[in-house]
Amino acid sequence: MSDWRGQEFEIRLGPPGHGGFCVGRHEGRVVFVRHGLPGELVRARVTEDRGGSFCRADAVEIIEASPDRVPATCPVSGPGGAGCCDFSFATPAAQRALKAAVVAEQLRRLAGVEQDVTVEPIAGDSGEGTGGWRTRLRLVVDGAGRAGVHRFRSTAVIPDLRCPQPVAGALDGVADRLWTPGADLVVAVDGDGVRHIVELAAVPDTVQAGGRPETRRGAGRGRGRQHPTRRRESSGPGGDDRGAVRDRAAARKSATNAPREEWVMAGTGRAVEYVAGRRWELAATGFWQAHHRAAQCYSDLVAEWSGLTPGGSGWDLYSGVGVFAARLAEQTGQTGAVAAVESARSAVADGTAALRDLPWLDLRADRVERWVRTHSAAGTPDVVVLDPPRAGAGKEIVAAVTDADPRRIVHIGCDPASFARDLGLYLDAGYHLADLRAFDAFPATHHVECVALLDR
Repeated sequence: MSDWRGQEFEIRLGPPGHGGFCVGRHEGRVVFVRHGLPGELVRARVTEDRGGSFCRADAVEIIEASPDRVPATCPVSGPGGAGCCDFSFATPAAQRALKAAVVAEQLRRLAGVEQDVTVEPIAGDSGEGTGGWRTRLRLVVDGAGRAGVHRFRSTAVIPDLRCPQPVAGALDGVADRLWTPGADLVVAVDGDGVRHIVELAAVPDTVQAGGRPETRRGAGRGRGRQHPTRRRESSGPGGDDRGAVRDRAAARKSATNAPREEWVMAGTGRAVEYVAGRRWELAATGFWQAHHRAAQCYSDLVAEWSGLTPGGSGWDLYSGVGVFAARLAEQTGQTGAVAAVESARSAVADGTAALRDLPWLDLRADRVERWVRTHSAAGTPDVVVLDPPRAGAGKEIVAAVTDADPRRIVHIGCDPASFARDLGLYLDAGYHLADLRAFDAFPATHHVECVALLDR
């Protein structure tokens, strides 16, 4: 089969697929087309073709437009651009309908669940999805010292910061100065409105086919660096040639997630956040929900669904700084018991400091996989809350949770495929899907947050 890269052809687009594209067919092959909407006739240009039954393309011309199409709100993410705003050319209602269709399809295909899905705006949002919602973002710095974002499915840097996602003031002045070539920038606007900018040292270049990194850091340092800090834990925002590329990509990912030297360039590097009347102080590079209202929204739903009463018990797995665990502990009272488990020690330290008034809450630094194996037979919690990373919880953890036989499980997921897979595992273990909510926590993108309530 010939390589279609660079070819252009007309194609009628079908339903949305998981990942921000629509599915079409051309000459017997499936084509995943970005920047189009269902039903549209577009001219597509193939951007990636590894052979086989499918290829990827961009819609470079809209021949017959959908009534849901509007002028794109993001100038950075069009054909050949960044991957930030997959759906910025659709009305907010159409964006949510696309996400709902994807979630429903993943539930049907991976969990065997036929479920009507409605994607809701985050509580307190206008629902217009016009931007200005992101308080956490991660930028990359090119070889010339300019901050930008990665081109879609590429390591190339686009030094254009006009994406409308960040809240007002988050990126003021960032494009006007030079930073350390090859570094990453973490920008966080906290609950007090203070902006923190932290520069993470450049990842060593991966130059060998076997994926071993050779330490060649970008020359020069950013201007005006303040408060140098010690190396600390930081969290992130495919023949033979293809194998070598995969090895290099894996090595770079590993290096990116490894501890890196940090410099605080603005603010203090310690972000203050508030949920349900509580105050947290955490590293600006640590995990917090990107949408400025998401933590409160999810916390309220966890409290509503937990069913906990005084004297009850609960687990919060992948607990971060303990936002959900705090709500559970407030519900159980001092006669209850709540265990929270998080692998990032810095998050556990920050959570422990914020929750000293809840001594019946045990916030523990451990790998969730190890902790649930040793505790699933030790007692039956009334409720288990899980908010795993994008890859989901997986078979081992779901099995351990269901072996503990909690009365209720609240499972949160930011990837429809892994969320649906985990949901199917709970159902196979005898649990029932009692409720499901989906939130438009990432407006103008294909991402969606799902929360399921399961019971016996």
